[in-house]
Amino acid sequence: MRWDRFFDDLEDQLASEWEAERAALDTEAERLRLSRVSLRDRLQALAGSDRPAATFETADGSRHVATVTGVGADWVGLASAEGRARGMIVPLTSIEAVGMPHAELLHSARPAPATSSIVERMTLGFVLRDLARRRSAVVVHLMRGRSLAGTIDRAGADHLDLALHEPGTPRRADVVTGHRVVAFGAIAWLATDAAAVP
Repeated sequence: MRWDRFFDDLEDQLASEWEAERAALDTEAERLRLSRVSLRDRLQALAGSDRPAATFETADGSRHVATVTGVGADWVGLASAEGRARGMIVPLTSIEAVGMPHAELLHSARPAPATSSIVERMTLGFVLRDLARRRSAVVVHLMRGRSLAGTIDRAGADHLDLALHEPGTPRRADVVTGHRVVAFGAIAWLATDAAAVP
């Protein structure tokens, strides 16, 4: 009778050790998986009209309550949830923090569904060239807090040419007040028509 109890105790102890080892391996596998998750992946998980708004803090010191409308290779498209009918394009390097409810935080850390390789290749330059082609008026907010309103005439590999004019007016030669070459690295975020944001 004592031997039966002895073997049962050994069996229980071995099962407990295996369970503890499996839990440790699962925890380590989860840590390894999380170490490979990028900010871009987390934002991709927040994309969609069914997701609640988050608070985005950008390098120019501004805060935006917005929903994620799209994520490219190095940028995120946002739709303002603060009653302003505008879209925003924010370089990923300009995002300092994202505030969201705990449930959304956990959701964004889960593995994201596979995305199109075309979307992954859409860089900030690609989006800005599309805005130039559409002749969309934009307000470019710079890292140091200044903003420039106008129309993007062209976008290169790492910069854009901006024709300056009053916000809300179409670009015409007689309303252009100047031109600026703006480095992509100086851009905190761009505001444009919500319809123009991918």
